Amino acid sequence: MRGLIGRNPRLELVAGLGIALAMAMPALAAENPRGIATQTTLTVEAHDQAGRTSATLEVSVLGDDSLPATGAVTISDHGQPLAGAALNQQGQAKLVFALAGGDHSLTADYAGDAAHRASTSEPAPLQAEATTTPDFQISVAPATLSVTPGQSGTVVASVTPENSSGLTAPMFVTLSCSGLPDQSSCLFTPANIEILPNGATAIPSNLVILTQQASASAARPGSRPVALAILLPGALLLGGLAFSVRRRPWLQRFSLVALLALVTTLGATGCNPRYRYLNHGPPPNPGTPAGTYTVDITAQSSNGVTATTHTTTLAFTVQ
Repeated sequence: MRGLIGRNPRLELVAGLGIALAMAMPALAAENPRGIATQTTLTVEAHDQAGRTSATLEVSVLGDDSLPATGAVTISDHGQPLAGAALNQQGQAKLVFALAGGDHSLTADYAGDAAHRASTSEPAPLQAEATTTPDFQISVAPATLSVTPGQSGTVVASVTPENSSGLTAPMFVTLSCSGLPDQSSCLFTPANIEILPNGATAIPSNLVILTQQASASAARPGSRPVALAILLPGALLLGGLAFSVRRRPWLQRFSLVALLALVTTLGATGCNPRYRYLNHGPPPNPGTPAGTYTVDITAQSSNGVTATTHTTTLAFTVQ
């Protein structure tokens, strides 16, 4: 019996397939750990703007299945994050910002999503022109932020002085943000930054983005019976008067007075916003909608005559 079982060709075939499958599974997992591989492409177009180099960056992320990816990308300069942006439905993003004078090496990093793997573009070298006037640069790190509704997230916005030796007085820079989704807000600490003459160190500011969680309606019991107690008798009374007006003319005036009283009662109760709030509670909060957004972070300074404004972007995801 032992010899017959050991030489059974069916058992040997099943065992061989099991061994082959067990050996192939680790290789398949290593080849495709998170989904479809992607290719990230970065193109950079630079031009001079008021003595500084302004760069227009276009990013495209496609999967190996030729379908666009979703999510966010980070723009880095020599490995240091500068900005982030959300990909549109075509898997593309466009960013425009000023660069400090000197040598730059820009890359676009795609973080991946549930169906796509991360990827990085080829470096794009760029030589930016230097300016002799006092200026500054704004950047954010990390350049992507992800939260769930009701939570808050924090990144660091840094203002780096340029040619501050030409300052004769401190330069004050005000930070602000725009492009946030509904039911969200941002807070900078500090919101105003002072650049001193001969200052060269980047000055950080903590950027906190707050979101709200959806809430249920706070309806209060007992409001409907009260409303019915007012409406039903009034409606029945007016209905009875309508049949009696022709036979008894004096009821015409009485019906008009009753109608006026009913309308006044409704205006002071069921149709009144205060009545609705006291009996039904505040309206439900829809919460911050899910999605990936490109948030503009703006730094602005003014000397009383001209204003200097620089903007960077943050990829903000609400799960």
